[in-house]
Amino acid sequence: MIDFRYHLVSIIAVFLALTVGIVLGTTMLQDPLLDTLRSETAELRGQTEDLRVERDTADRVNAGADQMAEALSADMLEGRLAGLEVVLVLSPGADAETADSLTSRVEQAGGSVAGRVEIAEELLDDDNTDFAGETARQVLADPDSLAGLDPYEKVGAAVGRALAAPEEDTGGAGIDEVDTDEAEEAEGEPDGFDAEAALAAFADGGLLTVDGSPAASADAAVVLAPAAGYSPSGDDRKAANTALAALVSSLHGELGGLVLAGDVPSARGDGLLALARAGEPGFATADLSGRPMGDVVAVLALAEDMDGAGGAYGIGDGVGGFLPDPLPGPREEPGGDDEDDGAAVKASDGPRDAARGEE
Repeated sequence: MIDFRYHLVSIIAVFLALTVGIVLGTTMLQDPLLDTLRSETAELRGQTEDLRVERDTADRVNAGADQMAEALSADMLEGRLAGLEVVLVLSPGADAETADSLTSRVEQAGGSVAGRVEIAEELLDDDNTDFAGETARQVLADPDSLAGLDPYEKVGAAVGRALAAPEEDTGGAGIDEVDTDEAEEAEGEPDGFDAEAALAAFADGGLLTVDGSPAASADAAVVLAPAAGYSPSGDDRKAANTALAALVSSLHGELGGLVLAGDVPSARGDGLLALARAGEPGFATADLSGRPMGDVVAVLALAEDMDGAGGAYGIGDGVGGFLPDPLPGPREEPGGDDEDDGAAVKASDGPRDAARGEE
């Protein structure tokens, strides 16, 4: 049997050890530990302040860049889309104010917006995939031309053809010299394709919303990506944007020029611009829309794409620069004095070439 004094000595030893630990913790170890914590806290506060200053500086620089873009946009855009009809295509979740701003920039560049086509979220619903593809097949006079395309590529091809202005053999004449009777026949082509009826079929099926008179009118298109924070039905953002990327690519095949515009988040991860750029598209992309400078860049990118040189612009991954370089020059107005010079004049044919001639 263990003696009571043994228990007592053990208890005293335990409490003595605790006492020694407390004394050491509050005297010998306290000051170095507190000094370390104070030092680390001060360092973190300094880093936080540096980041705050950097953020505030970046905000002021961006605000200044937007202000400069507003001030110089008239000179930068003047004549870049002269005489062109542009259709605005809105993805589900696209920002309406950005669409209005892009419309203003197109008009500032000398173009006009014939109408808008809004892609309904129902078009991206898995349950409507076959219906959408079948609608595209039915509205085309030559459905065999869609062979091998997935449903969203079929929709893009059909909608693109319905939007595209008919190609006319003007024999060198300006657009305003083309027979007006031919222009009126554009909506119902000899091959049986009816542009207005095609758009109406998609609208009646709840797949598109059409505003204005975009049928058989578009020389080019501005496609606006979903805004940041938009989540499609089913929350499968990648699947929805993959479908949209296929649609836009096929749409571009039917039109003379196209720019896919979106905000910065759309150029990251599973965003529409990021997925489109991964496929190395033949159309232009711009990822700063929603800001004055970004909308100006989008229109410049479209003007460049009209000459077949579509690039990726903005600040996202895979861009070729912030904006086209050299800038596209003003387009000649249809029926102008120098008809033999072609429809477009590149900026590289201007001051830079003149400078070379002086050397």
